[in-house]
Amino acid sequence: MKFFDLLSIIAENLSRRKARVALTAIGVVIGTAAIVVLVSLGVGLQSFATEQLGGIGDLTQIQVFPNFGGDAGGGPGRPVVVAGGSGGPPPTQKLITDQSLKDFRAIPGVVSVVPRDYVQGYAQLIFGRLEGGGSLIGVGIHDLTELGMEAKDGTLLLDRNTAVIGINVPLNFYDPKQRPGQPAPPPPELLGQQIKVILNKTASDGTPVRKTLQIRVVGIIVETRSEPDFSMYLPIEDVVAMNEWFLGKRVNRAKDGYNQTIVKVASVDKALEITDQITAMGYQAFTPQQFVQGINNFFIVLQAVFGGVGAIALLVAAIGIANTMTMAILERTREIGLMKAVGATNRDVLSIFLGEAAGIGFVGGLGGVAIGWVLSLAVNQLALAWLESQAAEGGGQVPTVAVYTPPWLAIFALVFATVIGLLSGLYPALRAATLVPVTALKYE
Repeated sequence: MKFFDLLSIIAENLSRRKARVALTAIGVVIGTAAIVVLVSLGVGLQSFATEQLGGIGDLTQIQVFPNFGGDAGGGPGRPVVVAGGSGGPPPTQKLITDQSLKDFRAIPGVVSVVPRDYVQGYAQLIFGRLEGGGSLIGVGIHDLTELGMEAKDGTLLLDRNTAVIGINVPLNFYDPKQRPGQPAPPPPELLGQQIKVILNKTASDGTPVRKTLQIRVVGIIVETRSEPDFSMYLPIEDVVAMNEWFLGKRVNRAKDGYNQTIVKVASVDKALEITDQITAMGYQAFTPQQFVQGINNFFIVLQAVFGGVGAIALLVAAIGIANTMTMAILERTREIGLMKAVGATNRDVLSIFLGEAAGIGFVGGLGGVAIGWVLSLAVNQLALAWLESQAAEGGGQVPTVAVYTPPWLAIFALVFATVIGLLSGLYPALRAATLVPVTALKYE
């Protein structure tokens, strides 16, 4: 039997019992729509969570810290304070030395390696009559765009005695001589201006010692909602010179190491793999991609659960398809016998009844996908309106999507409904195909 002849027979048989087919297909419509809506909700929640995590940092960056072993200190978020001493590090320690930087650069997929250093003492910022503070960070890189930063104003190129600041650094400046009731001065315009950096320490005899440096602000970083917004980036050589003044000795990277290193990889897909490699080398490594991966794994499970709930409704509909096909065989037993008498094979009969069952699943799946897509759009608009009102009251970022139906979901739901219909009609179709023609013709 030719394929198009088979389709014609299937369509004709289904049209003979429109009411029964429609009622059976409604169950498939409900199940398919449930799958589309629930999984779309899971996909939308994943997208919303990913948007909210957008401010945790560049996903292609890996933060590497020295490993001090046991309770020796250090680790992510805890800059190392150089303690000096004549002895080398204990065997359990793994410092980030110049050789470490070479080893990181040799890892396939690494784009750049940027050592960082922190000011290990009290540094006061002065601009005119205003005083301020901020996180002074030395970076071993000339162009901050290599770390994924963007310039709001000025440039991101660092030279000696220059600094690039975050957008919120001017907000930290205040007038120490401001009187009660006097309005606070506006945040200063620091771009292109000289800032005094006053270093303070106590000498061995207890007397205070100060050192004044002049730093020119050459650029302001676009808001990132993370560390750069509150930081002042300087060349690492300037920060090393400050630390050597605080410590009263030269910094020896072979003994003291670097506080932290940023390893930038070529793509997000490589971040976790390279993080594991660096950890295996004995260092402490962290990437924001680990958070995103954990969130994605959670939502994949959530989508599977939501899809399973919808699949239960579809499986219930499958029982209706099996029942409809069984009744159709009982009603058309003599017709089946006649078909076989005029030359139809078991395969032809099997194909017809399987096609009818799959047709019911396909029609129901098509309707379910359409209804599910419309419902998803409606729920998305309602959810966005509610989230926008919540953000207006309590602040926060407004998501761009709350419920999203990806194209693959619509295709999957349609194919799944068709396959469910096909499987539901398998047993009735086998019964029809194995009927003995003489017995079928005698059936009343």
